[in-house]
Amino acid sequence: MPEPDMEYPIKTIVVLVQENRSFDHMLGWMKSLNTEIDGVTGTESNPLSTSDPDSNCIYFGDQSGNVEPDPGHSFEAIYEQVFGVPWTGGQSSTSSASQNLPPTMEGFAQNAERIQKGMAEIVMNGFRPESLTVYKELISEFAVCDRWFSSIPTLTQPNRLFIHSATSYGAIANDTKMLIQGYPQKTIFESLEECGCTFGIYHQYPPSTLFFRNLRKLKYTKNFHQFDIDFKRHCKEGKLPNYVVVEQRYFETKLVPGNDDHPPHDVSEGQKFVKEVYEAIRSSPQWNEMLFIIIYDEHGGFYDHVPTPVTGIPSPDDKVAPAPHNFRFDRLGIRVPAILVSPWIERGTVLHGPSGPYPTSEFEHSSIPATVKKIFNLKEFLTKRDAWAGTLECVLNRDSPRSDCPVMLPEPVKLRDTEANEESKLSEFQEELVQLAAVLSGDLAKDIYPQKILENMKVIEAVNYVENAFQKFRDECDNAFKTGADESNIVCAPSPPPEKHRSKSLAHKILSCIACHR
Repeated sequence: MPEPDMEYPIKTIVVLVQENRSFDHMLGWMKSLNTEIDGVTGTESNPLSTSDPDSNCIYFGDQSGNVEPDPGHSFEAIYEQVFGVPWTGGQSSTSSASQNLPPTMEGFAQNAERIQKGMAEIVMNGFRPESLTVYKELISEFAVCDRWFSSIPTLTQPNRLFIHSATSYGAIANDTKMLIQGYPQKTIFESLEECGCTFGIYHQYPPSTLFFRNLRKLKYTKNFHQFDIDFKRHCKEGKLPNYVVVEQRYFETKLVPGNDDHPPHDVSEGQKFVKEVYEAIRSSPQWNEMLFIIIYDEHGGFYDHVPTPVTGIPSPDDKVAPAPHNFRFDRLGIRVPAILVSPWIERGTVLHGPSGPYPTSEFEHSSIPATVKKIFNLKEFLTKRDAWAGTLECVLNRDSPRSDCPVMLPEPVKLRDTEANEESKLSEFQEELVQLAAVLSGDLAKDIYPQKILENMKVIEAVNYVENAFQKFRDECDNAFKTGADESNIVCAPSPPPEKHRSKSLAHKILSCIACHR
């Protein structure tokens, strides 16, 4: 193992986290290009009923295209997918929380059919390599990790918290109070700042990284950049910071499609986005000092055949999720795609499990802050989880940077013929982003927060709302700077005055106080 103060050739790490796809669903069939990849062969299957020994089985296919319905990926749904039996609450010895079952990975089809008849066929299919031309090229030219798991067996937001803080602070679902207050744990952003390193967040809609309370501080306003305006320019000028987070379009309209890969968004738009980011950093004078990490936050309900690790995983901070789940953060989520790009990586590299730092260590989202700590020689780990997670310096398997890395990537193959449905309902993560925007703009003080603001809200309405709300927040930050406000302050945009003779409920007064610690 390298010494803690070893100098690495990487000076900039770029992180792009896409949405809701499993490894087998996106990259399983890449095994046909490189047999070293732990992918699929078509012999993998799931029964439609795990309790019926005579149940029909569905075999994993290669017919994925555009996915319309959104498969189950809640904590309860994932339990069934991994262990093959439905989740049961309660405190009895027969409840799911009390069981110690082996991960069979046989409950995907059964869970999908319970949600919608015919959905089993969707979750039991993956993409052919020729459908994902950008990933096919990157995997051939650089590295794929075929043993990277989401940090916890649940949905988007808690897993995204792990990526930058190695904990979800006890969350396994949306927590309105914590969303308002902002998650208080230390993040890799503060660790970088403490050691004189820099970071930047390039966003297209209000950034989800603002779920962290500390990033709402006035002093960090200048660390947020509009992707369309600043990213390519910063690449060209060689001004990318040490740690770069690129956030995507989580919503879509007919004019501006979503590019986060969350169903029903066209995966080809996600491929275009990855291509755009790659080609920008490839043309940068900083290229020879870069590591580009592409992962997915969670599996989105899609099948994966590799058993989820359920033993030897440390709780980050000894927090326990509330009843009835009582989850102790002692098992990982389902395997997700992970692609690693750098001129310091040999062509066709396949990274399997890590060699440490502990016998049970795995690659998971906490591997990102763990790697950042190691490469930039930061002071301390964030939690017990990133201290345990595998790190990625091992993928830098060359003594000198390559000069033959492709400058351009292939054009993506369009997979959806229909236009975006602007009238569709919001996904749970989109709802959370709307609520975050309401907090930043001051709308949480209105009686419409948190649920009324979401009632019957369509995607097009959400797009307009979050853009206006975030602009209001930015304007308030600019005003605070001009008036000489303390940079450690968190700006709360003022709310419109309440209607006469209408007093806020106690609950809304409490929520308003929580947001700004008033």
